[in-house]
Formats: sequence, C-alpha cells, structure tokens
Amino acid sequence: MALLTPLLAFLYHLPQVYKWLLKPYYIASIFMSIAFLAIRKTPGVCDHLATEREDGNSCDFDWREVEILMFLSAIVMMKNRRAITVEQHVGNIILFSKVANVILFFRLDIRMGLLYLTLCIVFMMTCKPPLYMGPEYIKYFSDKTIDDELDRDSRVTWIVEFFANWSPECQSFASVYADLSLKYNCSGLKFGKVDIGRYGEVSKRYRVSTSPLSKQLPSLVLFQGGKEVMRRPQVDKKGRAVSWSFTEENIIREFNLNELYQKSKKLNKSKGDKINQSQFPPVPEEEEPEQPGVDEEEEEETETKKDK
Repeated sequence: MALLTPLLAFLYHLPQVYKWLLKPYYIASIFMSIAFLAIRKTPGVCDHLATEREDGNSCDFDWREVEILMFLSAIVMMKNRRAITVEQHVGNIILFSKVANVILFFRLDIRMGLLYLTLCIVFMMTCKPPLYMGPEYIKYFSDKTIDDELDRDSRVTWIVEFFANWSPECQSFASVYADLSLKYNCSGLKFGKVDIGRYGEVSKRYRVSTSPLSKQLPSLVLFQGGKEVMRRPQVDKKGRAVSWSFTEENIIREFNLNELYQKSKKLNKSKGDKINQSQFPPVPEEEEPEQPGVDEEEEEETETKKDK
C-alpha cells in the first residue's frame, strides 16, 4: 500500500507532469540530469573513459558509481516524503541528479567535473523555474499598498503569503495557495501575496526573514481587523522557523478556513440585506378601496325604516 499510493498519485498527475516537462527549463534540466549516464553509455565516447571495473568495460558503471547513485536515490526518497506537490517531487529528483552528476564527473575527470559544475552555475543564474500562471483570486501587494488594504475594512479577514520568487519552496506552494483562494475567497475572506524579496521594507515591518537559513519562506499570516492573529510557520527565539508542512489540509485545519468561510458568507448576506434596504425603501401598505354603492344602499335602508 505504501508503494501503491505514490504510484497512483503519479499516474493521476501524469498529464500535468508531461505539460511541465515540455517547458524549456525542465527540458534543459533533464538533459543535465542524465549527462553522466549519456556519456557513460554512448558508444565511441565511453571507450575513452576511465573505469575501475575488473573486466575493463568502460561503457558500464563500476561498483563505486553504483554506490553513489544508490545513496543519492535514498536521499531523494527521503526528501520526497515531505514534498506536497508534483513540482516538488520533480524538482528534488532533478536537483539531486545534478548533485550526483557533479560527484561522478569529478571522480571520473576533474576537468569534466569543473566543466559540468560551471554549466550548472550558469544555468542556475540564467534560467528560472516557470512561475505558476493558473487561475487564482489573489491580490498582490506592494510596500505602499499592503497597510492600506489590511486596514481598509476591519470586517474583512486577510490571509497573506510572504514569498520570494527565487525560493523553490514558494514556487512549489504557488499552486496550492491559488487553489485555496479559488475555494475560499469571498468579500469577507480575502487572499493576498507580497514579494518580500522585492520589497525589503515589508520583510522588516512584518518580521519575515528572507534568509534561506531561517526557512521562513513562504510564510502565511492571518490578519483580522488589520492586526496579525497567527502565522505559519512559527518562529522560535533564535529566529528560525519551526518545521511545518504547507499542505492544503494543514492550512485548512490550522487557519480554520471552513469556519472563517461560513462566517464570511454570513457577513456577505448581512451586507447584501443592508444594501437592498438602503436602495429599496419599504413600500407603504395600500389602503383597501371603498366598495361603490355600499354606503348609498345603507342610507336608503335607514330612510325607509324611518318612514315606517
């Protein structure tokens, strides 16, 4: 069952995986991830490589190379246990495949190792993972607008993500946060984002560190009445984030999104009633029309009684 669950999840997201892998960033990353395998297995190229195999076959992995690959495969499996999206799974595989390639190339030939490491550095500096471009109900803040928006209406609850575009964790979390905004956004419960990698003053004002060592990216903060109520991950006295998994289930449970959404819907209904009352004043009750001829008949009856 432990093996069947991730396999079914992978098959379910297979169309999405194909769509991501066809992007230039992932195509280049895959080629770099299999670089050592391609060189070791390509006839005419592998014949000139050094090997520690007893049979002298330089076109196959020796025992040390197999050991390195098995060790890094175990690390990938451990890292992927905490991955929450398919992007994180694929990203971890690509990242540690490149690490394995660096080690294997340096072991094979220091010149090939330096060349491959240089290519990795250039690729990392020039190519960025594609950003999430799907549907969302999220308002993006700047350093000048965030305070005004949070204080504009005290009845509105805000959930704000503090992120940085260069952070792989923030990039992976983007689709999860967008799905939450599509499910729970309303006029009384709103979702916002602010790039603290771009707006450093916001980072200091709301005490969210952009240092990779602090592990505070991304950070989700709940605001009610313009004031912070809670945040995840929590930060200890040393300024380091307490380990917390940014899964959709954790966010719904920790932030009580279902309860907040129900309260916000009631707020929307009361707002709508007030608006309708102000736009359409109550209609006065209509008086019943007098029936013609009734009074005349009564007068004739009284006159005849008097004559009698």
